[in-house]
Amino acid sequence: MPKDELKAGYKLIGTRPNRPDGLDKVTGRARYGADFSVPNMLWAAVVRSPHAHAKILKIDASKALALPGVKAVVTRADLPTGLSGEDLNLQDNTLAGDVALYDGHAVAAVAATSALIAQDAARLIEVEYEVLPHVIDVDDAMRMDAPVVQEGAADHTVPEGSPPNVARCLDFGHGDVEAGFAEADLVMENTYRTEATHQGYIEPHACVGQLGEDGKGEMWVCTQGHWYIRRMSAAVLGIEAAQLRVTPSEIGGGFGGKTTIFSEPIALALSRKAGGRPVKLVMSRAEVLRATGPTASASMDVKIGMKKDGTMTAASAVFRMQGGAFVGMSPVGEALSCAFACYNIPAIHHEGYEVLANRPKAAAYRAPGSPMAAFAVESLVDEMCRALGLDPIEVRLKNGAREGTKASYGPKYKQIGLVETLEAARAHPNYQVKLGPNQGRGVASGFWFNHGGETSVSVALGEDGTVTVSIGTPDIGGLRASVGLMTAETYGIPYEDVRVNVVETGALGVNEPTHGSRATFANGKALVEAANQTIKEMCKRAAKKWGIEPEAVEWADGAARPAGDNAGKFPPMTIGEIAAGMGASGGPIAGHHEVTMGGAGASFGTHVVDVEVDPETGRTTILRYLVVQDAGRAIHPAYVEGQYQGGAAQGIGWALNEEYVYGKDGRLQNPVFLDYRVPVASDLPMIDTVIVEVPNPGHPYGVRGVGETGITPPLPAVANAVAAATGARIRHLPLSPPKVLAAMKASRDG
Repeated sequence: MPKDELKAGYKLIGTRPNRPDGLDKVTGRARYGADFSVPNMLWAAVVRSPHAHAKILKIDASKALALPGVKAVVTRADLPTGLSGEDLNLQDNTLAGDVALYDGHAVAAVAATSALIAQDAARLIEVEYEVLPHVIDVDDAMRMDAPVVQEGAADHTVPEGSPPNVARCLDFGHGDVEAGFAEADLVMENTYRTEATHQGYIEPHACVGQLGEDGKGEMWVCTQGHWYIRRMSAAVLGIEAAQLRVTPSEIGGGFGGKTTIFSEPIALALSRKAGGRPVKLVMSRAEVLRATGPTASASMDVKIGMKKDGTMTAASAVFRMQGGAFVGMSPVGEALSCAFACYNIPAIHHEGYEVLANRPKAAAYRAPGSPMAAFAVESLVDEMCRALGLDPIEVRLKNGAREGTKASYGPKYKQIGLVETLEAARAHPNYQVKLGPNQGRGVASGFWFNHGGETSVSVALGEDGTVTVSIGTPDIGGLRASVGLMTAETYGIPYEDVRVNVVETGALGVNEPTHGSRATFANGKALVEAANQTIKEMCKRAAKKWGIEPEAVEWADGAARPAGDNAGKFPPMTIGEIAAGMGASGGPIAGHHEVTMGGAGASFGTHVVDVEVDPETGRTTILRYLVVQDAGRAIHPAYVEGQYQGGAAQGIGWALNEEYVYGKDGRLQNPVFLDYRVPVASDLPMIDTVIVEVPNPGHPYGVRGVGETGITPPLPAVANAVAAATGARIRHLPLSPPKVLAAMKASRDG
């Protein structure tokens, strides 16, 4: 949509009404994944490998099957053979084949008449292993002599003679990098490392699956994308996707981690083997942490050239990232593309390696790859600013990407809002606060592409003039409220007259998951198209009643009206009046739109954080935190602010405390929240937010996705603040107190 066609003022968009699902959630009426129960249901338990890498020599389930109440046991032998590519990866992760590839890898499962019987039966399943050498660390996995995770995993991009765990290589860029470095007054290069972290959603994975001997089945799942769950589960089980109907539950957090399958096909396989009885499978927290998609861990070399005035002349990055034991899970491509996306640098080179390790299959986590890349690049930019005595925001403004800038990953940016976020951060009172002893301030910017994707939306008029909207993307961040506001704005009716339903796979065409910050953008754009179909039809019916041409009727403020005096003098015909007479005027009025959505619009943000570091313990306290981010248009500002604050909170945890800790035996040492420490309320200050609105020309209401960029700047912003407070630069996250204390001691000792 051309920029001059974007409206500036709205009646409802930008307001903060209550969320339509709020009452159900605060009263306990909402049904989450573990809340689903159906008659004749069985319970499932999963047997998991206690080894990081081991051959499975024998599985004996005879004792479990003899236990009263046990109805079925499944192993890999119960799944079809002949799969390849991603489908084979999904199947290998669902139930291990000949080899268990990580601590927690599922090897068998049992269904019984109660959860306790299922757990007892799982303990009776005897598995004989031959323990194999393992590798956990990404740099260790890059060694030529490292234990091989999967033979023959490398694709065509990997040169001969590469380390055996390298599965994919990337190499891209533009400009003359060496000439750019030669032009610089200062060239700096350092290595930065981040550890794997988990999304930390409150609700564990849960599903109920039923699959009959006729090949038809149903699933009730907590997921971000039930069409993906349907397709993946069907592929793993060797059945047709159309034979499965999948209904999403409410979701207690996902953040990218519930866009794929982990155990859902197990419930279906058990159901099929148990004569079609439904089977419920709910993971424990330890199972979630041991066996479902954490982020990658990363080792990153970054080099930047800069003139004395802060102008960047060239940059290069070499990233090594592991995404677990399966090919295609590392976000190294996204990380490289995001690394320098905030900057207009004439010469850039990217090099990346996807590396296999004996860890669980990684999954997305809010802007996958971008937080790690930002930590490396934004930390080095900060180091160079300090070396040259330059203000970190001014340097970013000097080099910041603008409309027309050639992005580091290829295309030219359309209208974007990075500069506006930097200017708003500089003008905010937080940036002016004087700091005391042991305190420091950090600044960082971040980026995410945003996504559109396959989307299908329907709208239908009720006889009373209300509107029902059917969408296929689960609501994980206030989507119902945002869609409701855009619907009401489009029709010119009250927000309360709109109902938004998240429907099952049989009710709409394919919808991609709620990922890529696509939900409000894509559904909003499709919704407007569907609504305009019904508006056109309502104008047509009003014209017929008035005896004038449809082109002489316009829609405004919830009613059809003559387009001008020449069209005649007729009182407005409201949506309620038209709806009440639908049956007599031509039948039901409904609209539908399906599309693979483009024009998502890139997203940028800038964060400013003040910290205080205890010189005796190394503990970091966050004093103030500011998030400034471009939303394009904030449909429901309260939920936009919530996305900003949630991303910052998760990023703070990633920066200060969170990491997967493995023992020498390759087993996860902190598989519960007591030991895997996410931030709690006492760890965080009030997080200030500024919503910048640079409308996205690719959306009728100017929307840009906001769910992912917010987690990108916190890692470097916190690290930069700790460096300012302590004088010690730590290039390996998390910044745990012992690590900070050791760095301060090393800095004092010279």
